[in-house]
Amino acid sequence: MEYGLNAAKLAVGILMLIFILRLLGKKELAQITPYDVVYLLVFGGILEESLYDKKITLLHFIFSISVWAVMIYLIERLAMKFNVFRKLLKGSPDQIIGDGKLNMHLISKNQLDMEQLREMLRRQGIFSLREVKDLYVEPSGEFSINQYAQYKPVTAGDMKLNIPEEDPSVLLIDQGKVKHETLQFIDKTEEWLREQLKEKKYPDLKQILYCEWSKTEGFFIRTRQEIIDKK
Repeated sequence: MEYGLNAAKLAVGILMLIFILRLLGKKELAQITPYDVVYLLVFGGILEESLYDKKITLLHFIFSISVWAVMIYLIERLAMKFNVFRKLLKGSPDQIIGDGKLNMHLISKNQLDMEQLREMLRRQGIFSLREVKDLYVEPSGEFSINQYAQYKPVTAGDMKLNIPEEDPSVLLIDQGKVKHETLQFIDKTEEWLREQLKEKKYPDLKQILYCEWSKTEGFFIRTRQEIIDKK
């Protein structure tokens, strides 16, 4: 009975966590704020306490998790609606470099030293501070950088080149298995795929390790013979 109750609590907890994550929208790990970590810590505390305390029934656990979920939802909605509340909860970016000048107060506030600053710049492919016009530390801890124009990569627009837009590629074969849902998405059939690959001298689909396709670029294929088999 005890094992069944714990299993039920775990199932309810996981389902509620998935529900809350769906409500909060899609975030990268880098976008998680300290408050998001607090949410997860509270969730872990509630779940752990309910598993080890036999006095806590499934209904008690569902009530606690529901209150947790409602509180998170309300806090997030308030943060979206009111700018003051959002700044208090999520924080705001700090401009630690403005027009090439260092703001030592904000650098100290974010507990950064010059070597850490250089390390973060190298991760962005920038190897000298002289290239940086403006630099912001986002609430997530990530850096947003605006380089001086002379150090920015030259684009096709700068050279006034008319380059056609590329369509995104789709994965059609994954380790010998045809992705039927992808074929349906691009309004193609498996028969079409087989015919196209036969024309390109790939009669056996099981020997294809990777196959992608786009309208503009066509097929890109790698077979099982075209791999590096070294440990």
